[in-house]
Formats: sequence, structure tokens, C-alpha cells
Amino acid sequence: MRLSLNTILIGLTFVSMKSSAQRIEVRNDFKKYFDECKVSGSFSLYDLRKNKYTLYNKKQFTEKFTPASTFKICSSLIGLESGVIADENFVIKWDGVKREREAWNHDQDLKTAYKNSTVPYYQELARRVGGERMKYWLDKARYGNADTAGGIDQFWLSGGLRISPEQQLDFLLRLHNEELPFSKRSMKIVKNIMIEEETPAYTLRTKTGMAEWDGDSAQRGKAIGWYVGYVTRGNDVFVFATCIQTPKAGDSFAASRKTITRKILANLRILPIQTK
Repeated sequence: MRLSLNTILIGLTFVSMKSSAQRIEVRNDFKKYFDECKVSGSFSLYDLRKNKYTLYNKKQFTEKFTPASTFKICSSLIGLESGVIADENFVIKWDGVKREREAWNHDQDLKTAYKNSTVPYYQELARRVGGERMKYWLDKARYGNADTAGGIDQFWLSGGLRISPEQQLDFLLRLHNEELPFSKRSMKIVKNIMIEEETPAYTLRTKTGMAEWDGDSAQRGKAIGWYVGYVTRGNDVFVFATCIQTPKAGDSFAASRKTITRKILANLRILPIQTK
């Protein structure tokens, strides 16, 4: 039986388990991809078939950061399961407030709100779910530290919610395996809206996130960027989480999340090298 992440990583000693297939590979050479983008951070990957972890900057594997918009994966599930939104076509009307991102300035359904990472849509969704139900589902799903401090429409942005790369992998793996405490219908809808690329060879499901870090750690005052998701390729499943940090986010910071991840996944021969 496959052991949990926590079991495998007790004490982060990486002691060999009974099965030789359960192992971790540390890839310090991946630092070059972060250096090229002038950011620090970590990359974590779990290969389901091989029961193998590939890590860069393993000390950050259990460090908790604000999830920012990666929480939209869980939030979508909670909205569907609670009945606040009926399906992926459920529309929340634009509130008329002009925002910097033009894609946010019109009515959205769940599909477009997820694709455009529309914060106002998910803030209204959270308000409709309410604090009590939100906390219930966060605890039940074991999402990060399940902390909703900071306001029902802010807790995943500037409030108390925190999640580590390890926890991101665990949540995504349980979503893929349909082992989360949500209906199969809700999980299938969310897995569909997560699709970023679909080819005959592979399917890539993802979510980005970005925020200013206000945690009580060495990361205080830094911008945090996430790119999380998983690749299915035949019978293979590769779950990944990239977390980048920088003291000041420039114009290229947001793109760096995907740039680094795609180069690593190409290096690992999980995805093809991008030519553009």
C-alpha cells in the first residue's frame, strides 16, 4: 500500500522504507532555472507510479506560505459541494467596479473565473458560502492549516490560511484520485476547469497564485508565486508544486512560475520542451 507523504517524510530523514520503490531524489541542479529568472524558491514533484519524490530546495518542502489563488481549486470544490454554485456555468454578475485586470470587468461563470483567476468572483463565492461552512470544509478536506482568520473574502489572500508544497501535493493527489471529501461530480467539474493543456500525449491541469508574504518568517516582505498542478500521461501521474519568492516582483515574476516549471518538467521528460 502506498504510504502517505507524512509517513514517507517523517523527520525529513528520507530513511529507506520497506519497498525500494519509495524514494526521494534531490535535484540541486534545478537551481539554475531559478537563477535564470532571478528568484529563489522550490520545486516539488511526486510520481505516482514510481512512488517517487523529486525535490529542489527540500527544506522549503514543509514551509507554509499563503496559497493565494491556488486556493481557487479548493474554493471551487467548496462552492459546488455547498450548493452555492450549481455547476461550471454558474454566473456571478460583475459588481460594476472597474479593476486593473480587464478580464475581471464583466460577468463570469466558474470556468472563466478560474481561467482568469478572477478574485472578485471567488470573494463573492466565499461570502455566499459563509464562515461556518467554509471552516467546516477546510477542516474536512485537510487543506493547509485551515485557518480562516482575516475575513471570509480575504483569508486566502492576506489572512491566516497557509499551505506548504508538501500539502499542495497531497491535496492535488487526493483530487486526482478522487479521495477528497467531495462528491465525484464536484471533483470531476473542478478537474475539467483545471485543464490548461490537453493533447493526445498528455493532459496538464494547473493553477497559479501570487501574493505578498506577511508571514512571521525569513520570507516576510517578499512576493510569493505559485504554480501547482498535475500531468497525466497514459497511466502516469506527476503532481507538482513550484513556489517562487523575490524581494520585489518585477514584470517577469509572474511568468517565471511557469517558465521554471516547464523547464524542469522538460528536463524530467514529463512534458515536451517549449519552443516559444
